[in-house]
Amino acid sequence: MALHFTCDEFDARMDRLQAEMAEHRLDAMLLFSQESMYWLTGYDTFGFVFFQCLVVTKNRRLALITRSADLRQARQTSIIDEIIVWADRAGSDPAKALKDHLFEMDLLGCRLGIETDTHGLTAKNGKRVQEQLESFGTLVEASTIIPELRSVKSPAEIEYVRRAGQLADEALTSGLALVKPGADEGAILAAMQGAVLAGGGDYPANEFIIGSGEKALLVRYASGRRALDANDQLTLEFAGVYRHYHVAMMETVVIGEPHPRHAEMFEAADAALSEVREAMRPGHTFGDVYDAHARVLHERGMGSFRLNACGYSLGAAFTPSWMQWPMFYPANPAKIVPNMVLFAHMILLDSESGTAMTLGRTFLTTDADPEPLSALAPRMLTK
Repeated sequence: MALHFTCDEFDARMDRLQAEMAEHRLDAMLLFSQESMYWLTGYDTFGFVFFQCLVVTKNRRLALITRSADLRQARQTSIIDEIIVWADRAGSDPAKALKDHLFEMDLLGCRLGIETDTHGLTAKNGKRVQEQLESFGTLVEASTIIPELRSVKSPAEIEYVRRAGQLADEALTSGLALVKPGADEGAILAAMQGAVLAGGGDYPANEFIIGSGEKALLVRYASGRRALDANDQLTLEFAGVYRHYHVAMMETVVIGEPHPRHAEMFEAADAALSEVREAMRPGHTFGDVYDAHARVLHERGMGSFRLNACGYSLGAAFTPSWMQWPMFYPANPAKIVPNMVLFAHMILLDSESGTAMTLGRTFLTTDADPEPLSALAPRMLTK
């Protein structure tokens, strides 16, 4: 089997989940999040775009209901032995296959925790599950249980996170080597993604963001490429990815003569990131971190250019997003604890002048100061 973790590691994760299930009085959990399946068993697939469910009972039994295309995927990448294939055919209802197997598992009338806040369960399939199980047992919303467990990384996970950080640095270095007037965005993007893949890494859970000129103010991927002007700006948001673990970075590179607003914005973003790093320690909340970012930017007259969130947790993630729980936004009570992997981005967008400046780094929390996962210190990047 192509397992990325030892069986002892998976046993420890199961122990933590079993404790949470007992706390919530759950007889079993119905996992639809691909991240949950990967974390608990190693199961590695993008087959979650179709119906699949991993059943976990309070006595540690695992059963995967999936399609035939993922049968071998589950056998080769996971510790799951019990695999049930539902057949693709006209009029088939995979939720019925799930219900039938739950009956075989003697779970009729039980309390079943269910993950609904996930891209692995569409509204249509969620409705199917509700209809099939409404009189079968008691469904209990359980979407937050495993994300909370996953937010604190084990030593084995941290090894992969550190490698992802190295790959992020290599991606930025490779991309910057090509940035100059006349450079093509596609070539820069290819160099960055190529560095991650050549280093043994993976595709990211969402597209790398690249945008120049007016598109430098976008904080989403947009199709279409252009060549850089003699005086330009280029925003990059990307991640090093290793065994699906992400370490993200964000930069705005100025090509040619910087606009005075660029320098002003960078100084504010750099100061805000420093303040955020100070707040990113045990005893503080995710809301406290956001407040530190907002306070500095307000004091520097940049409050109207910032966003309403400034980062989030990272870990092993699958399409369509590497963003994970919890997030830095106002009044978020989630607590900072050691061994979290947290991405903080300072994003300033001045639509009136058409000026962008971004700065983002990922940190590993500790008992004291957070550890930067990039060896590249923040600086004003010009070409």
